[in-house]
Amino acid sequence: MKKIKKAVLIYDDRCSLCRGCMKWIELHAIQDDVFEFVPCQSEERKNRFPEITDKACQKSFHIVLPNNKILVGDKALPEVLNRLKGYRWLSFLFKTPVIRVLLYAIYRWVSNNRFIISQTIKPLIEE
Repeated sequence: MKKIKKAVLIYDDRCSLCRGCMKWIELHAIQDDVFEFVPCQSEERKNRFPEITDKACQKSFHIVLPNNKILVGDKALPEVLNRLKGYRWLSFLFKTPVIRVLLYAIYRWVSNNRFIISQTIKPLIEE
């Protein structure tokens, strides 16, 4: 298998849904070192990626690809899926126009309601 270079996932560490998603991604990665996880609130994120503002960081998760291209929210999902065991086929499906529109709507709804979702379901990661 060709080695995939590491991508950086930037997420909201104050959101249990976000932390749970990052843990799930980490557990399903095709290689141990395919992702680096950086909390949005960290000094490391502010120093390494100053172009990602606090406001933008709180609104959506970001992936920084090895070529330094930054993808945000629903546009980042195919790149994440491409690095997961058993989910790579979805990355191609999510690039189709009809699915992209649906994915955008679903992602926006989840993103805008993530704290309510986190409170209504059992936290995925213990506080």
